Amino acid sequence: MDDNLPKLLTTPMTDRNALTLERLARRRLKRGGAAFVADLGIGLAQRHRPTSAASAASGVFDELFGRLVRLLAATRGPGHVDELLRLLAAGRPDDPELERHVASVLASCQAPADLAVVYDEGAAASEELRACLLQELVLRGVPVAGTPGIASWATSPHWRDHPLGALPLVTAEPEREPDLPAWSVDGSSCGLPYPDPEERHPAPLPYAGPVTAVETTAAVTARAMASAVANWADHPEEPEGRVEARTFAFAEPLEAEAVPGVLVALGLDCLMDLGDLPKPGAKTAFGVVAVEPAEVWRMLFAASSTGGAYDSACYGAYGRLGAWHSLTALAGISADAPPSEVEARVRACTWYRFGADTPWFHRVVWDLGVLTVSPDGRHLAVLAATTTD
Repeated sequence: MDDNLPKLLTTPMTDRNALTLERLARRRLKRGGAAFVADLGIGLAQRHRPTSAASAASGVFDELFGRLVRLLAATRGPGHVDELLRLLAAGRPDDPELERHVASVLASCQAPADLAVVYDEGAAASEELRACLLQELVLRGVPVAGTPGIASWATSPHWRDHPLGALPLVTAEPEREPDLPAWSVDGSSCGLPYPDPEERHPAPLPYAGPVTAVETTAAVTARAMASAVANWADHPEEPEGRVEARTFAFAEPLEAEAVPGVLVALGLDCLMDLGDLPKPGAKTAFGVVAVEPAEVWRMLFAASSTGGAYDSACYGAYGRLGAWHSLTALAGISADAPPSEVEARVRACTWYRFGADTPWFHRVVWDLGVLTVSPDGRHLAVLAATTTD
C-alpha cells in the first residue's frame, strides 16, 4: 500500500477534495499506478459505504468512485483491467447497473486481448460483467468464439441460463451497424438514429376502401414488441414516456400504397387528432417511409441501449436483448428461434417507419414509430413510443 494512502483516506469528502483526489489518481496512473487507483477507491469505499446513502459526503463519494472506475476502464495499460476488477469486487460488489456500464466502457476502450483476464478462472469478475462484456464485444464485431482467453467461457453451456445467453455470438444481418458509444475517461459520444421531428413528407393518398382489420393484440406480444422502449415508459424519471404496441389482421393482403391510409384508419392512439391531411403530394409531418430492417433495428437498439431523456440506459448488451425481442415480435417470430430463421423472417417482412405531428408524440428527439407487414400481407404490427425531458 502507498505510504501516503492512509492520510488521503481521511480527506473530508467534499466536491473540491474529490476533484483533488481524482487529479492525483490520474497523475499516478500515468506513472504506472493502477494499483494505487484501486487502493484509493477501495479504501474510500470502506470509509464511506457505511454512511447514510442520503448524506452529502456519500453522494460525492459515489461520483468519485464512478470516475475512478472509468479511469481504469477507459485507460489502456499494464494491469489496468486486473486492478479494475479488484476495485469493483471490493468497492461495489453486486451492482448490475455499474457492471453494464463498465462492460460498455471496457469494450470501447480496451483491446480484446487485454480483456481475456476478465474470463480467467480465478478473476474477481462477476458472471454479469462477463456476460455483458461478451455481448458488447459481439456488437463491436469481435469473434468471441475464436478469441483466446474468451472463447472457452463464451462457448461454455454453464452461462446459457443467463438472460443474455440466448443471444447469438455473431451479430445477425440487421444488427451489423449499431450506434455504439465511444467512451473516454471524461465522457462519451453516441449518435441517435431517430428521424428529424421536423421532417416533412408528401401527403399520401387517402385509403378509399373499407378497413377490414381485426385487432389481434395479445398482452404477451405487446410486451415483447415494446421491449426496446420499456425503459421509456417504466423508468421513474420518465413520466412523459408513452408506448403503443398493437397488431392487426386483414382479410385481404395489404398493398404497399395502401399502408399509410390504413395506418391512419386503425384508430391508433398515437395518430389520434392527426387532423385533415393536405392534398396528396403536399408536404406534411405525417409520413410512412419504407425502410430496411437494419434501420428499424438501429432505432430499437438506440432506444434500449441509450434510454430516453433521463438515465435509463441499458447499455449495449441489454440494449441488444431489448432490440432483439422487439424486432422478432414485430416480425411475428419467436425470439428463441435460430438466428437463420430470424434473419429469413425479418427479410421477408416489409418494414416502415412513421411519424406524425399529433399531441401523443412529444416531437423532440425521442420519437419512434415503426411497423411491419407480414410476408403474406395480412398482418400488421406497429410500435410507437415517445418521451421528453
